Amino acid sequence: MFRPRMKSRVSGISVIGELKWRAWNGVVADVWSVNCAADACGEYYSEDPRLFVVLEMDGPGGIALQGESERAGGMVGRQSISYIPAGYPIRGSVDGAFFMRHLDLHLDVPALMRRFGGELDAERLEIPRLGFQDARIAALPALIAAECTSDAPLHDLYGDGLLGALLTALFGVERKTGRRRSQLSGRQLQRVKAYIEDHCLENIRLSELAELAGLSPTYFSHAFKASTGVAPYRWHMRARIRKVQRLLLENHAPITDVAAVAGFADQAHLTRVFKQHVGLTPAAWLRDHAQ
Repeated sequence: MFRPRMKSRVSGISVIGELKWRAWNGVVADVWSVNCAADACGEYYSEDPRLFVVLEMDGPGGIALQGESERAGGMVGRQSISYIPAGYPIRGSVDGAFFMRHLDLHLDVPALMRRFGGELDAERLEIPRLGFQDARIAALPALIAAECTSDAPLHDLYGDGLLGALLTALFGVERKTGRRRSQLSGRQLQRVKAYIEDHCLENIRLSELAELAGLSPTYFSHAFKASTGVAPYRWHMRARIRKVQRLLLENHAPITDVAAVAGFADQAHLTRVFKQHVGLTPAAWLRDHAQ
């Protein structure tokens, strides 16, 4: 059975009652009820993607979520949804909330890919989305949580169906029709590429790039991939890694300093992403390329 691989460090947060959970076809669902002190906070790191949904919250404020950069984050409240990719560190700080009930969905990527038969774009699993709401799936997390806590749970097909609907909408999984995707014009593509190159060390939102091209975020994402063969997020990360390589060679700065300048959480995060794109750790690559 799939077992989530998650580490956390919390302060001022106390769990109420017993943890309630269920497992369905590559997804482990946890329902937590917690009391929060005024200065409560937590740091979380998971080797698996997960969905964090606030079901209930008491208090006039909310939870401040912070991702890998200053621009990645914001306040979350009731019915707020956050998708956190694998290996993406997150920090939460309580601001005016003293009770919270939330649902965590831990995703097994191989099982998720099998579920959709290759129709899920794997690059979408790498894009963090913090503190959003989606009317299409607003009711589904509460229904999933109810199954986790029920004394008389329904057949597994029920929970599996709820999760299938939620994940399909969350990742925008479309039915394959074989139709050719429209591409960006040469001018649109040049403008977007230049913007990414100029701002590669920053957190770039998909909506920013779509606005440059004069398109909706969804249409832009498909058109960009049809034009380049990769998703905008992947193109952005490649540009960021190229910049990191230049910083390592030209500035001779410590890897920890380069990680901070390039917007990574720490050296370990830079190393993981660098190796994904280059095949070597920054230190090993630098040894091979240093004069």
